[in-house]
Amino acid sequence: MTINALREAMQQSGVDAMWISGPSNVRAISGFTHPKDGKVLVTAQEATLFTDARYTVQARDESRLPQVVARPPETYELAAQSVKGQRVGFEAEHLTVANLEDLRKYWPDATLVPLRGVIEGLRAVKSEEEIAAVQAAQDLADRAFAHARPMIKAGVREWDVALAIEAFLRQEGAENAFDVIVASGPRGAMPHGAASMRVMQDGELVTVDMGARLNGYHSDMTRTVAIGTPSSEMRRVYHAVLEAEEAAVKAVKPGVRAADLDQLARDILTGHGLGEAFAHSLGHGVGLDVHEVPGLRGSSEDVLKPGMIITIEPGAYLPDVGGVRIEDLVLVTEDGYRVMSHSPKENV
Repeated sequence: MTINALREAMQQSGVDAMWISGPSNVRAISGFTHPKDGKVLVTAQEATLFTDARYTVQARDESRLPQVVARPPETYELAAQSVKGQRVGFEAEHLTVANLEDLRKYWPDATLVPLRGVIEGLRAVKSEEEIAAVQAAQDLADRAFAHARPMIKAGVREWDVALAIEAFLRQEGAENAFDVIVASGPRGAMPHGAASMRVMQDGELVTVDMGARLNGYHSDMTRTVAIGTPSSEMRRVYHAVLEAEEAAVKAVKPGVRAADLDQLARDILTGHGLGEAFAHSLGHGVGLDVHEVPGLRGSSEDVLKPGMIITIEPGAYLPDVGGVRIEDLVLVTEDGYRVMSHSPKENV
């Protein structure tokens, strides 16, 4: 994403300038790696990173934008002249009410316009550098999963598997992209069943949903594995989810509607009598945030474009019985797709 692309989007949104406060958007525009303590103002002529004195050297070394070092309210005072008489867009999903009141106080001659999703839409298509960064995070996650996989056996706590994954990532200079999900047996019916102290048992399926955050970029992957021999019903569920997942991955290409991918997977699971057990959307974009545009859900208006990185993650969840989710990280290429996650899918 470039400043020029953002300026074109601003023009289409009817604003002359944009005040950027969402941390991932600040980083995307500026390159500054501590974006929670930064803001960016983009006008027709300038783009400036505002941060405070703790980051004078860091901002200078990292940011491709000119920097102003100041704390609010001086920040707003220094920017006031640049926005005088301008229509200034702000990120409605990121700016607090208190900060909005500050802008109104210090920028009385500006018209403040709430905007949603402007930068997120531009971030949906990744540069080659960003694709490489996400791939590096996913490669590390694959290694972390391979490290922890031998621990998934009867008598081991879910928590110990999650801890092994986190320790591996930390030792490699990364961290969890989100709380590691390790959901065994009946807890597999919880799509977001973060690891607990439950002891895994023989004959159970275990769902592990994990990702790495490396140099600011995320990965996301889920595998469901077996301890011993699960019931015939849970094996049936596993293979139904695997069929839906593989079919949806193979359908990925530019021009495909995200909603149609969701429907494809949902129809397959419905054919197996598991339509109501698929309790969430098919997937989402991944990058500086672990959940980004596009959204692969039935109501989505997003269309796949080359350079998008998405998850394909159908699941089926049977209350008090168990569940299955299988998820790959997928790059949309010029003529199709490339699977970025390489951990094997086991023959349950």
